[in-house]
Amino acid sequence: MANHTSAEKRMRQNIMRKTRNVSAKSHVKTTIKAVLAAVDAKDGVESTEALKKAIKAIGKASSKGMLHKNNAARKISRLTKKVNALG
Repeated sequence: MANHTSAEKRMRQNIMRKTRNVSAKSHVKTTIKAVLAAVDAKDGVESTEALKKAIKAIGKASSKGMLHKNNAARKISRLTKKVNALG
């Protein structure tokens, strides 16, 4: 347990940051699953709409430092390829 006030504050900040990061990463995973489900259902319109939402969520997580920029770019690229393959 922390003894100094600054260490206690740092612990509180870390807990808040962790919950924020977990929430954002969970949101990204949910949006990706929505895209993949629409692609599996071969629904072009739904997959395009889901892809837009996923790109926004991934970009936001990347800009906040929750995902590495290359990781985000790779996720977006792979999702886009799957949606474009529907035609």
